[in-house]
Amino acid sequence: MMTPSERHVLLIDDDPEIRRLTEQLLTEAGFKVTALAGAAGAVRHAASGRFDLVMLDVMMPGEDGFSVCRKIRAVSQIPIVMLTARAEEMDRVVGLEIGADDYIVKPFSPRELVARVRARLRRAGDGELAQAKPKHDRLAFDGWIVDLVRRELRAPDASLVSLTAAEFDLLVALATRARRVVSRDELSEILHGRTPHPLDRSIDVAVSRLRRKIEATPDEPRFVRTVRNGGYVFAAEVENRTASQAGSAA
Repeated sequence: MMTPSERHVLLIDDDPEIRRLTEQLLTEAGFKVTALAGAAGAVRHAASGRFDLVMLDVMMPGEDGFSVCRKIRAVSQIPIVMLTARAEEMDRVVGLEIGADDYIVKPFSPRELVARVRARLRRAGDGELAQAKPKHDRLAFDGWIVDLVRRELRAPDASLVSLTAAEFDLLVALATRARRVVSRDELSEILHGRTPHPLDRSIDVAVSRLRRKIEATPDEPRFVRTVRNGGYVFAAEVENRTASQAGSAA
């Protein structure tokens, strides 16, 4: 398991004071930090393989954080945490829709910032979700294979389906609780380590994104179904498998 000092965060924020403060907080928490003052070079750095997480400000002059996020997500599945100075729901929804994994509203609590970064890295890396059932490193449903170790999803035709870290975690959270209604609050606690505020739509946005990846008809989902006033239920039968079982099945 990696220690925090081995984790490398790419911080992108045009505000020198916020950038200095955030870099200091993360460094004191044991992370290695590389800070950029704007969008220039951000995508190249994020896709280089040197970093474990991108912390990206939304409001930047010239190319904004949404544009940078979209470009990073087109070339990399690195976890992205957005920083926004505005609490408007639309900012959060847009960020999640284009592939961000989480968001933090400024001004932020230092403890919350560090906790959210650690939580996202933990889920993307050594993975509490991947380690939850060490004897079963794959989940199978209706021809789909979820590899918990490699954090990959393969379609029934064996093609690799590109999922963000947040989409993968959501799929595992639902599939490991198949046929059981899981509330939005419960999913938020599992995925983000927090109870959402009443207007928080992040779980709904993440579900919508996941449906577009795994449902033949996202508006009439077979797998991830909405339960009115309840939450979501993964409707398929899910089988736990080992690597050897998956190999023999192929």
